[in-house]
Amino acid sequence: MKMKNNILVLLFCLLFLTGCFRGSRFEDPPIHLNPNMDNQQKYRSLEESYFFEDGSTMRKPIEGTVAVGAYNENSSFISGKNKDGSYVANNQIDLTRDVLDRGQDRYNIYCAPCHSQVGDGKGIVTQYDYPVIPGNFHDDRIRNQADGEMFNTITHGLRSMPAYGYQLKTEDVWAVVHYVRVLQRSQNASFDDLPDIEKEKMKKE
Repeated sequence: MKMKNNILVLLFCLLFLTGCFRGSRFEDPPIHLNPNMDNQQKYRSLEESYFFEDGSTMRKPIEGTVAVGAYNENSSFISGKNKDGSYVANNQIDLTRDVLDRGQDRYNIYCAPCHSQVGDGKGIVTQYDYPVIPGNFHDDRIRNQADGEMFNTITHGLRSMPAYGYQLKTEDVWAVVHYVRVLQRSQNASFDDLPDIEKEKMKKE
């Protein structure tokens, strides 16, 4: 048994050393197992193109193209701030039913686990000895925030809260802000907030 093991080790070493052998040079072309990966149909930089009408291979970016990281940071839509650095007071997209539905969808995915579906900061993660107490959106401190400040917090994070600017598109962040405002209004509404028809119904009751 020991002799058999020694022979196997010897054969392994022999195969290993054989793989290290450089071999001799040859002039034959290499074998291409997948030739379309080695010989691709493509244009090189500044080469004449027979595909485009102007014959140019180097194409200009389409109108409106924005390079990664080259957003206009002074835009209140992108930054949530005015030119003087203060937060914008109002949401930068119009409130529609579709926007609200989108905000609710993104909120339930990214925000509700910590802040709960009603925004009281008692999400499911707090049931498992979560070391940080999530913010309660119904606190006056958050209710009185400018929309731009809430946008900035969602996008860039704050203290223990992570940034969600990578997961959420800018439009979606503003949609979430709209939805949070709806949650806040639902828990802090007054009689005067009701439509006249509803006021009349309540008076009759």
